[in-house]
Amino acid sequence: MKQKQGLPDTTELTLKFEFNPKDGIDNPVLSLAEDSGPEGLSQLRFCFLKKEDEESFGFWLRQEVGNSGHLIRQVKPGSLAHRKGLREGDRILEVNGVYVDDMEHFRVVWKIQSSGKQVSLTVLDGNAYSLAKALDRNPAQFLPPYNRPRLCCVAKDQNGFGFSVSAPEGVKGTFRMSVLRNGPADKAGVPDGSWLLELNGMSVKNWTYAGLNKKLKQSSSPLGLLVIEAESEDFYQQRNIKITAALADTSWLPFEVRKLPMVRGPSGYGFLLKEERCSSGKKGQFLREVDAGLPAEKAGMRDGDRLLGVNGESTEDLDHHGTVSKIRADRKQVTLLVIDAEGSKFYDLVGLSPLVFYDDQDALTGSTATCTSSSSSTLQENSTSTFIPCHLDMDHHQNARPSRDGSWDFSKEVTMSSVEV
Repeated sequence: MKQKQGLPDTTELTLKFEFNPKDGIDNPVLSLAEDSGPEGLSQLRFCFLKKEDEESFGFWLRQEVGNSGHLIRQVKPGSLAHRKGLREGDRILEVNGVYVDDMEHFRVVWKIQSSGKQVSLTVLDGNAYSLAKALDRNPAQFLPPYNRPRLCCVAKDQNGFGFSVSAPEGVKGTFRMSVLRNGPADKAGVPDGSWLLELNGMSVKNWTYAGLNKKLKQSSSPLGLLVIEAESEDFYQQRNIKITAALADTSWLPFEVRKLPMVRGPSGYGFLLKEERCSSGKKGQFLREVDAGLPAEKAGMRDGDRLLGVNGESTEDLDHHGTVSKIRADRKQVTLLVIDAEGSKFYDLVGLSPLVFYDDQDALTGSTATCTSSSSSTLQENSTSTFIPCHLDMDHHQNARPSRDGSWDFSKEVTMSSVEV
């Protein structure tokens, strides 16, 4: 384990490393009991869920009349959720380190579903939660103070990246950052004295000092760094919480997901949707040929933006025709989630979806839905007042006409019967 101050030697590391070999160092569940408040009031559990391709999380998330909070329901015996410590009636307080108890329910659903195959949840026992509410106490006060890891984009200048790395001799994966004041790393939000956890989406825990230096020399600009302050790392390790990039504070990044609401005009929306290769090698949907003066440009669309979602639903796992169907589902309007080309490249570099960190406080509400999640999650939700970001069956329009290269032009009116864009 890394120390708060200085660089530990091998003996100190060995003495402080205590864990159950059966569960491993990343044991996802821990119960905490603190002295403040009535007995049991502040007992928390930290649950890290990581599922395989065809596996589900295995629980329902509900908002119920007469029960405040975001409730865990119908935890399937033997499921991933059950194995990792979720229980009937638990309340979710944090999703990937973000406090959600006072957040609208549809936003909490979105955060969990957009996390993909893994999510970190902080939950409070239902009885303890109800007791806290009965005593008019905010459950947030029982969460220990800590800072989340930071995800930083460091662009090289004429003098380099603006940081150096030190490590104890003979110890793998322990790298401390020395950050030059007002240099690129400092401006990108890398704290001086922090620990390096990932470089360009790759964990450094098994790397040697020489191996890290080799990787740094081979890396082009910008770098994607996941770092954490020493005190905060102690918080996570003392509670056996696995530190992942999904937990990161991304407020220092120069990229953000943008929401583009558009009402279709007489000449359509004014853009071309084209399938292209992302920098990661995967296929993605990109927005091209944005027409001046039409709804897309007025909404803020830029040529080269990457499409991430349509009408509050992620489209990252949909093919081209499925994405087109989502855009064409409403005759009059559409709302797109996009990120610019540089942001797309950065998130590909670190191996994350930008939607993991997206929080739309103005997302659509008022829809009535009872649905299961996409194939990547069986998180389920039943609510009569919230918008549910679920993947639905794709609706193909047989009369729609793509261009010769397979891209779809949303700039022009299609005059064939029953087909509008």
